[in-house]
Amino acid sequence: MSEHPYDEGDPGPAERDVVRPPPPSRETEDERFLATAVEELSRSPKFALALDSWRIFRIMGEFVEGFEEMTGHGPCVSIFGSARVRPRDPGYQQCVETSRLLGEAGFSIITGGGPGMMEAANRGAREAGVPSIGCNIELPFEQGTNPFVDISVDFRYFFVRKTMFVKYAEAFVIFPGGFGTMDELFEALTLIQTGKVRNFPVVLVGRAYWEGMVDWIRATMLAEGKISPDDLELMLVTDDPTEVVRHIVERYRRNNGHGPRGLDGVSRIDTPDALGTSTP
Repeated sequence: MSEHPYDEGDPGPAERDVVRPPPPSRETEDERFLATAVEELSRSPKFALALDSWRIFRIMGEFVEGFEEMTGHGPCVSIFGSARVRPRDPGYQQCVETSRLLGEAGFSIITGGGPGMMEAANRGAREAGVPSIGCNIELPFEQGTNPFVDISVDFRYFFVRKTMFVKYAEAFVIFPGGFGTMDELFEALTLIQTGKVRNFPVVLVGRAYWEGMVDWIRATMLAEGKISPDDLELMLVTDDPTEVVRHIVERYRRNNGHGPRGLDGVSRIDTPDALGTSTP
């Protein structure tokens, strides 16, 4: 049996470290919700309206369950990245280390609960002994929760799940990933830019992966006046797990007057030089 979901044999030397998902096999609740209700409308506009109205209760229930499950786990950091990497990938190991250091600093860890970078982040949380939270999503193909999740919350609707990632996090850490990772990154930047969330660090890990995108943002978006110079300061790009933690801890201390306190109420990092730096 395969070590990881989506793994259908050896894909060959060039792609051996890439896990590709199978084609969609079933309809999800999100798909039904977002689809144009041609069949329902053909029966009756009132029928279509009633169907969507009843969905409100399911959506409301999902929010309530999310609030109940996510509350009370201490300050958290949400970590994102590709589901398609395996443990032998250097980025996987870098993610484990980053998550472990964040946990040792007093942060619980939130991920999407799946494989790849999500598994790595949950593994690091487990090693640090802090709550390891996975917000899993219903997909057209089965995605099992990775074995390093301690608290699993299942969602049908992407927009409910995305609310939990932001609402219960003090920062986002973004490892290399695909469309889903980009979605989380740019949603966070939009929320910060528009003042919906404040004092929210966003850290991109992996200079080689992200610098092309950052250069394009600077050379195109900024040059054409689509964003402001200050918007470029919303992201930190680094390869150093210690710098990730230092940046997030300093921002947390600046906003709260103390370092992050875990569930025991104790601040893991109380001194300015605890991570080899001083508070600005």
